[in-house]
Amino acid sequence: MTTRDTTVAVFRPDDERLRDAVSLVESLGATPVPDPMLEVHETGASPRTDAEYTILTSKTGAELARETGWEPGETTVCAIGSATAEALRDQGYEVDLVPEEYSSTGMVELLAGRVEGARVEVARSDHGSEVLLAGLESAGAYQHETVLYELVRPEGAGESAELAASGDLDAACFTSSLTVQNFLTAAEERGVRTEAVSGLDDAVVGVIGEPTRETAETEGIAVDVVPEQAEFDELACAVVERAGPTYRD
Repeated sequence: MTTRDTTVAVFRPDDERLRDAVSLVESLGATPVPDPMLEVHETGASPRTDAEYTILTSKTGAELARETGWEPGETTVCAIGSATAEALRDQGYEVDLVPEEYSSTGMVELLAGRVEGARVEVARSDHGSEVLLAGLESAGAYQHETVLYELVRPEGAGESAELAASGDLDAACFTSSLTVQNFLTAAEERGVRTEAVSGLDDAVVGVIGEPTRETAETEGIAVDVVPEQAEFDELACAVVERAGPTYRD
């Protein structure tokens, strides 16, 4: 088997992120299986402007904040992850804080000693982790969440589930708990959930962080790879390396 024979499912939204993911997997010498499990529906909401700290958690959130005309004013702008920080800067925003660990837990740890009694705005999708809000509350912050966009499963998603069920998928890159749940729902609708989960046992399963790992393992999916940083590029590189011929031999 050559590396090019290694099929890798990627579950990015069907926009430039999916195209970038496909290009990356191809550049690593593997064959991508693009199967968008997320579709973005904008709400039209804008982050509040009266917070002392404003947290954005994704590239999509950064772009939608700009589309709504949000101006940060005196707020301290916080980004979960370098990709979100880069997207914010691309939209003309200054970024003040980025945690070392690109996760909700990392953001809570960064802000824990700073936000007691402060107003903290969290601007993100409708499927954001409760870890962030609960952690901010425990830190004594007055936290508020604004849903900038909703994430839904696109029609027709599930090719990767059928490939996993038939034993033809070598690896999968899950980028959130929702991609895990939507993969399983798609498999269920196609009547192959049990077979798909079994097929993943023989594949390399990568997840982008601990919350996604917990979701996968709760659903009976064994996880092989969790990158040190919750970034798709790191996830894909680690998964392809693990799924290459030396691993499968």
